[in-house]
Amino acid sequence: FNTGFALFIKIFSHFEQQRDEAGMARLQRFIILFIVILLFPSIAGSYETLKKVRSKGVLRCGVSEGLPGFSMKDAKGQWTGMDADFCRAVAAAVFGDPEKVTFYPLTASERLPALRTGEIDLLSRNTTWTIGRETMLGLQFVGTLYYDGQGFLVRKSSGITKVFHLKNAAICIEKGTTSQANLDDYFRTKGWRYKPVIFESIIKAQEAFFSGQCKSYTSDRSHLAAVRSGVRDGSKTYAILPGQISKEPLGPVVRRGDDEWFTLVRWVLFALIEAEEIGVTQANVRAKAKEKGNPDLERFLGSSGNFGKSLGIANDWTVRIVESVGNYGEMFERNLGRGSPLNLDRGPNRLWNKGGLMYAPPFR
Repeated sequence: FNTGFALFIKIFSHFEQQRDEAGMARLQRFIILFIVILLFPSIAGSYETLKKVRSKGVLRCGVSEGLPGFSMKDAKGQWTGMDADFCRAVAAAVFGDPEKVTFYPLTASERLPALRTGEIDLLSRNTTWTIGRETMLGLQFVGTLYYDGQGFLVRKSSGITKVFHLKNAAICIEKGTTSQANLDDYFRTKGWRYKPVIFESIIKAQEAFFSGQCKSYTSDRSHLAAVRSGVRDGSKTYAILPGQISKEPLGPVVRRGDDEWFTLVRWVLFALIEAEEIGVTQANVRAKAKEKGNPDLERFLGSSGNFGKSLGIANDWTVRIVESVGNYGEMFERNLGRGSPLNLDRGPNRLWNKGGLMYAPPFR
């Protein structure tokens, strides 16, 4: 509480200096949020989220404002990307319909409060799993959807080829991210100075970098690749510096206090990974579900056992998931891999038996 109160005073002072009407409105919203989070922590507990989601007939899923490969609206207004597909996978498990999702675009500063206060049911928005977020904010990460690390985007014409060259440089960064803290820690450890240029949203930070306000833009390396892919001649004009300065396991988040909902969402993630490992794809899942003689496959696809029932959903939930969005590998390739504009290598996001870190516990 003392730490929170100190933070409150600091932010209050910041807003108080902004005497304009918009600044005071933001201050009022902050005070309300502070009271909800610190004085009434039980708000996060004892939720019956699955029941509430069902009663509303839709999953409320928090995503980014627009990040190619993860969550972004296409030309038809449809949300696409790895994070958006995970939202659909959960909706498919709960409703049997991947389209029963309402997407909530959120800035980095808005995302965790929106989940904590119940504005959304699930956050699937390139968010780093940290101990502070789990132990201090009343949240739980269900697992890692994408293993990443922080890097730096620069103009090739700048001549910058390594992080050392960013000493004393202006660096654009989004407020409320682990990237902000990582950047400060890294430069202080090295004894280097730099000029942080902090923005409230991804979009503003990107615009500032591309307009020349900063020598570099820092974020997760996949994020930087997505940003670069969104501009004309991006790979010819901009470079991502080699190496990374942090570990960034990105994953979906739920409120703490509802073990049933946490377990359901976590096993949706495991189901996507397991499906790839055992060769169940979007194209063959219905045929596989009819096969007999393989106990592991029968349990996984729900033709035997009652895993779905124990989760509070239909026994063919894994069939619904894979039929809707494919397995983990299909999701990756479509949104981030060789079949996408980002053209990212899977790296640590390969299956465990192919040199990666993706691993699902047994379905038995």
